[in-house]
Amino acid sequence: MADVLLAVGTRKGLFLARQEAGRRGSAGWEFTGPYFNAQAIYSFCLDRRGSGPPRLLAGGDSAHWGPSVFHSDDLGRTWTEPEQPPVRFPQDTGTSLERVWQLQPGGESEPGVVYAGTEPGGLFRSVDGGQSFELVRPLWEHPTREEWVPGGGGLGLHTILVDPRDARRVTVAVSTGGAYRTADGGASWEPCNRGVSAVFMPEGRQYPEYGQCVHKIARDAGNPERFYLQNHWGVFRSDDNATSWRSIGDSLPSDFGFPVATHPRRGGVAYLFPLNADADRVPAGHRCRVHRTQDAGESWEALGTGLPEAAHYGPVLRDALCTDDADPAGVYFGNRNGEVFASADEGESWQQLASHLPDVLCVRAAVID
Repeated sequence: MADVLLAVGTRKGLFLARQEAGRRGSAGWEFTGPYFNAQAIYSFCLDRRGSGPPRLLAGGDSAHWGPSVFHSDDLGRTWTEPEQPPVRFPQDTGTSLERVWQLQPGGESEPGVVYAGTEPGGLFRSVDGGQSFELVRPLWEHPTREEWVPGGGGLGLHTILVDPRDARRVTVAVSTGGAYRTADGGASWEPCNRGVSAVFMPEGRQYPEYGQCVHKIARDAGNPERFYLQNHWGVFRSDDNATSWRSIGDSLPSDFGFPVATHPRRGGVAYLFPLNADADRVPAGHRCRVHRTQDAGESWEALGTGLPEAAHYGPVLRDALCTDDADPAGVYFGNRNGEVFASADEGESWQQLASHLPDVLCVRAAVID
């Protein structure tokens, strides 16, 4: 057994918590922070590749200094910001960086590679562990980009999934561009949204090839060809590496929401947090409930033991629901009420770890040595 590190990115800084090995549930969590006081932390990742200590990466957004990416090699005790802005759009694009939505390590065969997803919707690639990044131009210059229209939350590339079998195969999602994939390390890209419905589009245009408002995508642990997708409206599954999708949201109280997370080892297991509607972004039925499938979306069950029973109004954003890789797996979420909840038994029961934090933007957890 090993310690678990929990990162909570909020509107006003990053909080870190560590739980000692062998202590499950709400016991043993020690919170520190906020780091990057008054900065919005939209993205965080923990890179455990290589033989040295894990590297933490955090995407901060200062109202005064602007966005940046920080890294720590001592589990958050100290942080380093590169002397030059690590993520910046080339001058010829006529674009400036608004924020870093996503940070994701590359494959095991590429130990220095880290990806960053940005607003406006760009993909950047680093080969030095996240200290400097370059724009992936073939996606930025994709001919369908003219049809990407910012949604209510902007135009952000928020999902980056590297195929565990081949690091050259990467799937990304942009709101509101849709899902795109490459099989050649980013040299070429194709949209992959066939079967995803966009009910908010005009009659006859509700299954667009691109221009979709995808909220989040996650890969199945047991079948790398399988993905789960939470759309602006609709929950979908693909069994052919995102080539086609089908709806799996009929048994949910609402198929509107933002996050989707998968179990680290068990195939067919995924988690959602449904909201009432796009015009009423509160927990579905005012119930604070995580919904889980154990059969790849054929059915869903509400998980609420230990969660608030009273009417609840705290929505969970796209990166604020996650799992760790402990055994049994932990499940975590934070909401816009500033509450953080954790389950040490794969969602069967929950404990509240924190309250009265700033607006929670992202949550990440992982086992550490």
